[in-house]
Amino acid sequence: MYKEIDSNKRRTILLFGAFLVFVIVVGFFLSWYFNNTFILIIAIIIAATQSLVSYYYSDTIALAVSRAKEAPRKDFIELHRLVENLSITAGLPKPKIYVINDPSPNAFATGRDPKNASIAVTTGLLEKLNKTELQGVIAHEMSHIGNYDIRLMTVVVILVGVIALMTDFFLRWSFFGGFGRRDSNEGGGQAQLIFLIIAILLAILAPLGAMMIQLAISRKREFLADASGVLLTRYPEGLASALEKISADPTPTKEATRATAHLFIADPYKKKVSSLFMTHPPIEERIKKLRAMIS
Repeated sequence: MYKEIDSNKRRTILLFGAFLVFVIVVGFFLSWYFNNTFILIIAIIIAATQSLVSYYYSDTIALAVSRAKEAPRKDFIELHRLVENLSITAGLPKPKIYVINDPSPNAFATGRDPKNASIAVTTGLLEKLNKTELQGVIAHEMSHIGNYDIRLMTVVVILVGVIALMTDFFLRWSFFGGFGRRDSNEGGGQAQLIFLIIAILLAILAPLGAMMIQLAISRKREFLADASGVLLTRYPEGLASALEKISADPTPTKEATRATAHLFIADPYKKKVSSLFMTHPPIEERIKKLRAMIS
């Protein structure tokens, strides 16, 4: 478990580093192509600002995008008690609790570390799961917090979105120009053609690569959180039964977006797609692994 926590911390640093390099490289090529150093300065500012924003405010953004509202203790006393008990068992600070007004049963955890963590559950989850099943889901989300998955997975929400915007901007300017292109004697027509080809490849491959990172990070984390959650409750059937109910419910989570989909405990879109493009591992496989712990 400690190895996984250290791995998550290293991956977060690597993700930030790769993001900074990517944005600055794009800014450098744009500034060279359009013969304007101001573009590079803007790219550096964007890279630094978005890195800070993603680290300190990505959880706030994810909760706001999901329209999550903080759950008053007097209105959700049983939910608060459940989270408190699991926090004590896990040896973690009690996270803030949010509720999303959505009939689809789902939940996610977010934050940069256990001291600044939040758990959001939908009203559908509270209505359709019994106490044991809800305990299994909360234990799963507490495991994400304890394993520092939340930092890595929440940061991805912001950085992936910025990469998509940057590559789109890069492609548009390559096609339509701006800021004044280099003269043919400075770079040559062939250089401009090569640069355009690079721009097209980058615009296609960068978002795809970002998406694959997003999917790979999410899918691996879910299996670990399932197993870690069971260590807290000592009852694999609780989470297994919860996942069955969540997957059987046909209602998609309306408050989920492409950027936040990987945060949820189960695929919020309820779409039948190739496993290669699923934000979560097949739920049948997760249930099978959980029930194998019972025997």
